[in-house]
Amino acid sequence: MSRRTPIAGLALALFAGMTSTLAATTASAAPAPVTAAAAAPTLLAAAPDISVTNVQAHLTQLNTIATNNGGNRRAGSAGYTASVSYVKGRLQAAGYTVTEQNCTTCTYPGNNVIAEWPQGPADQVVMFGAHLDSVSAGPGINDNGSGSATLLENALVLAQQNPSMTKRVRFAWWNGEEQGLQGSKFYVNSLSATQKSYLKGYYNFDMVGSPNGGYFINRVTSTTAAPLKAYWDSFSLQPEENVEGQGRSDDYSFQNAGIPTSGYAAGASATKTSAQASKWGGTAGAAYDSCYHRSCDTTSNINATILNRSADGVAYAIWQLAVGGTPTNDFSVAVSPTSGSVARGASTTATVSTTTTSGSAQTVSLSAAGAPSGVTVSFSPSSVTSGGSATMTVSASSTATTSTFTITVTGTGSVSRSATYRVTVTGSGGCAGGQLIGNSSFESGTTPWTATSGVITNSTSQAARTGSYKAWLDGYGSTHTDTLSQSVTVPAGCASYTLAFWLHIDTAETTTSTAYDRLTVQIGTTTLATYSNLNAASGYVQRTFNLAAYAGQTVTMKFTGVEDSSLQTSFVVDDVTLQAS
Repeated sequence: MSRRTPIAGLALALFAGMTSTLAATTASAAPAPVTAAAAAPTLLAAAPDISVTNVQAHLTQLNTIATNNGGNRRAGSAGYTASVSYVKGRLQAAGYTVTEQNCTTCTYPGNNVIAEWPQGPADQVVMFGAHLDSVSAGPGINDNGSGSATLLENALVLAQQNPSMTKRVRFAWWNGEEQGLQGSKFYVNSLSATQKSYLKGYYNFDMVGSPNGGYFINRVTSTTAAPLKAYWDSFSLQPEENVEGQGRSDDYSFQNAGIPTSGYAAGASATKTSAQASKWGGTAGAAYDSCYHRSCDTTSNINATILNRSADGVAYAIWQLAVGGTPTNDFSVAVSPTSGSVARGASTTATVSTTTTSGSAQTVSLSAAGAPSGVTVSFSPSSVTSGGSATMTVSASSTATTSTFTITVTGTGSVSRSATYRVTVTGSGGCAGGQLIGNSSFESGTTPWTATSGVITNSTSQAARTGSYKAWLDGYGSTHTDTLSQSVTVPAGCASYTLAFWLHIDTAETTTSTAYDRLTVQIGTTTLATYSNLNAASGYVQRTFNLAAYAGQTVTMKFTGVEDSSLQTSFVVDDVTLQAS
């Protein structure tokens, strides 16, 4: 809070003007009586509890910033710039778009920080502000780290809760308050008449954790103050008018522009009376904050109870003024990249991302429309939980219609949301062809295979089909798992894609009905086949599969052998090929 001492004549004029304004407001828009027993419990149930521990953690950060920058966070100083960076960083991480407004008319030019939660009608705005600067004499933790930290934690909780909104909530942290409310005045003066009309109320929080503090509300009897007062009334605190702070903090800039204002304060250098000490506790005859504008205004200079009630009261006001009902579950859909090209006989991929925009996450089924003749669109997986993503594959046949088309990708849950993808189908293409598996007979060591130790072997206990080496999975007669895999790029534009391998299964199992030991063959996440001890044979048997569905993709081919606790089964693989032609 700034130290503001107008000359006597001006002080009387201001007092008279403010008295008439308050009287008019009270007479024309007096709030309905609010009782702690009736209204407070309902509101309390709706609003979240703001962790005072988290608020104090922000104060610790601001105190450290001051310590590292000459002991203060005065406007225009490195300490103030670092304070802006801290607040902005936390807000951006929570999903806010943050605007820094440079106050060019401030004594120490610096930035106001503005963050608006982008839900609710844009022409119905409730604004909450606090000054972020300190005086040069100290770190300014109560004055006004307390207000700044209270608003920051409330903004973070609002983003985390993501409720449905009946109004927009805008948060602001001001530059240059200690030099005469300069940052907030600059901001208000930058607004057009229309923008000012959107502001349905401004709430200011300046020194809300004073160590010997009280419970003060700006314009306590006004309609604007009603939610702040209702919360403190629920504790039977009997808050009083913030007489000491009149005209000395950033709400004054808004009040002068005709915008309704209120806010919390816990007191500055004025003296606590005996009556106040009787109802609030603390020391009568002592200042609310004996470290006001001094170097001792550190994290030790905070009354955690008052700070907690102030932080929760802000949430209480936000929820009453701007939050409505149960959040609607909603999500968004995006495709990246937003366009691509595919040759006839080939395929291309893009990522479909979903984001929960309000309420809770939900299952979203994916579909596509607008694909031309000969073009198919598939999704893996075909449904996701909002917040998840899927791979979209666009495949063109050899006779697909060529041109540029817009495909509409739709996610369907409790609502439907869409995004578009532009695809160009070209007549070019062609097949590189050939045998695609590296070291297909295992005669050249292990590369490019990835295998469990000992799988690729020239042991004579199991014969290779050709040469000396093969891949021998399991055969231990005890619980065991072996794997063998290779990544392969399947070219586009070919007429056929044939995966083939030779498999010999040798087993000591005697059952003719139970598959105790298994070999699974996969391409990517798709299982092509499963073999077991029931498929045992005296020699090698060739197995073949059509992999045309994977044209234009890089996939991993994997063999997994799983053996149970007794009686061995050996899965011996040799001469693995993938022929594209």
